[in-house]
Amino acid sequence: MIRCLALLASVLIAPVLQAGERPDLGPRPVFPAPDMAAVELGQLLFYDPILSGNRNIACSTCHHPRFGTSDGVSLGLGEGGIGLGPDRVVDPKNPPEQRIPRNAPGLWNLGAPEFTVMFHDGRLEDHPDHPGGIRTPLGEDMISGFDDALAAQAMFPVLSADEMAGHYSENDVAQAVRLGQLSTPGGAWDRISARIADIPEYRTRFDAVLGQGARITFADIANVLADFIRFEWRADNSPFDVYMAGRGDLPSAAIRGMDLFYGAAGCSQCHSGWLQSDQGFHALAVPQLGPGKAARFEAHNRDEGRLRVTGASEDAFAFRTPSLRNVTLTAPYGHSGAFATLEMMVRHHLDPARSLQGYDPDQTILPMLEGAADWRIHQSAPERAALISAATVATLSLSDAEVSDIVSFLSSLTDESAAAGRLGVPDAVPSGLPVDR
Repeated sequence: MIRCLALLASVLIAPVLQAGERPDLGPRPVFPAPDMAAVELGQLLFYDPILSGNRNIACSTCHHPRFGTSDGVSLGLGEGGIGLGPDRVVDPKNPPEQRIPRNAPGLWNLGAPEFTVMFHDGRLEDHPDHPGGIRTPLGEDMISGFDDALAAQAMFPVLSADEMAGHYSENDVAQAVRLGQLSTPGGAWDRISARIADIPEYRTRFDAVLGQGARITFADIANVLADFIRFEWRADNSPFDVYMAGRGDLPSAAIRGMDLFYGAAGCSQCHSGWLQSDQGFHALAVPQLGPGKAARFEAHNRDEGRLRVTGASEDAFAFRTPSLRNVTLTAPYGHSGAFATLEMMVRHHLDPARSLQGYDPDQTILPMLEGAADWRIHQSAPERAALISAATVATLSLSDAEVSDIVSFLSSLTDESAAAGRLGVPDAVPSGLPVDR
């Protein structure tokens, strides 16, 4: 309640812009200059299934440009799935053990210096007090050599049985993960790196980046993946950017929405700065669905968000404020992908308790998975009450027209040139494995 009142107070005392006045967002993000040899190598690895245990899933499987660098579903299918986006289905020969617990986030502008924390719960972050300048749940299993948290985040999907590693006994990488052999010689990361080093084109390309004959580590692979993400998914030339630079106008509906966003609606209290994110964590009572974020030995479907990282009760059900750049391309919305449209997500912010209690599960986009207990948490009145109790957003009344105007403003944050991709999807990858299209 205290945090809720504090947020309401900050909205009430926020300076109100005059109609159409350009907000002061501070200095623009400064992106590092790209090393194109590293970027082009990262592009090939991003689309190459060679990084997965069973050689069947690439980074692009869950982060594809066709779906705004996400996958177009509420909760995806990783290992055990066939196909791409909403067309992905269960492989009858090797079905998934469960859905991916959280919605696949977009990759827009992760190369900006403002992005120092990764994932919905921020469990990975740049931090000077930790080895290598990166705080990670892996602790002593963390290996050195990662440029930053953006590079280090590549460690996690390849270690996840449900995402890319595969399940125990299916392949050598999955076996190493299950045995806890991560950073040890011959462990999971070494096995993936050896695959890459054995492919002549990758060896040649890494020679150009690292130096002739240099040993290829998983950190080296992760670093060039990050170089590609920084270059390919930079999105800072939207109609809003053109307007802010004084080089063009926005539609009247978008102007009205901008005035609300930075004024009476208080959206910018959390969605602040040029990338429309305070990089903080807030509880919004977003409906919970799917397997939840739990260890294998835990028998619940709950996702407690930031609490699992910090252990602080005030962080219960809090998730990172997403950037709103290219947000029109990344439906469904919320950490669980609970909301099918941007309008529904905006309306949820107005009265999270009412929205949660009246939520319609039919709006989710969920691939069929036999036996999935998707609604165990949502169907529990005590669980819903806990979500509502933790919510930190004050209720707000907006008309249908005002909601529509805010959505129009959010549409002005779409950078169409970035959405098309700078390098695009490669025709082929050095492993010779199929490329997601």
